[in-house]
Amino acid sequence: MISLLNIVYMINNIEKIFYKIKESVLRRNPPVFRKDEILDNDFKKFVAIFLSPRVKDSKLIFVCKRLFERVNSFKDIIKMNLDELEEILKPLGLYKVKAKRLKSVAYKIVNEYGGKIPNDLNELLKLEGVGRKIAKIILAELYNKPYVAVDTHVHRISNRIGIVKTKSISETEKILEKILPEKIKLEYNKVMVGFGQTICLPKNPKCRECPIKKYCKNGKGKNN
Repeated sequence: MISLLNIVYMINNIEKIFYKIKESVLRRNPPVFRKDEILDNDFKKFVAIFLSPRVKDSKLIFVCKRLFERVNSFKDIIKMNLDELEEILKPLGLYKVKAKRLKSVAYKIVNEYGGKIPNDLNELLKLEGVGRKIAKIILAELYNKPYVAVDTHVHRISNRIGIVKTKSISETEKILEKILPEKIKLEYNKVMVGFGQTICLPKNPKCRECPIKKYCKNGKGKNN
């Protein structure tokens, strides 16, 4: 079990620990980083983030490549036949819902925001299908706003390595917003997701390969 003393130690060394994780993750080029290769403008980034909930990054990359062969703007999405959009999004879960919501969001951005993606949290939350996690990722990745987006990877890993000791994603989010240095907030979600995809796996984490095993009490002594 993670002790309070270990949590204090991890928080005091969080910047050093974060950059050790980031260096190791970048060498492995996980799917969450490979997405950047096809997301070369804000429109594409927004669409990929919007479609990402409950979707593996490898599958998301495949779908986005197909979609961006057909569309280059929100206006293109509005013009696209719903059946065609559903067919492209079919490999994703809940593709009919996501297709309908994507068209709705595209219409709202074009007609209510002049084609510009909102850069305010409350405005983003007005878009159908955009929750707090998605909104924060959009603000961090498109507008460099220091928000911490917490998903299951971030919640699980932050608890496992001893940065927080929480039971819910919302509780983790509140604490990380307070304790993370501004300079690493922007990258925290992506790096931790990459860490969870390559080393700190949900089951059978690769503790022998872990760059922070000497800091992580939870990982000491494991033989994976």
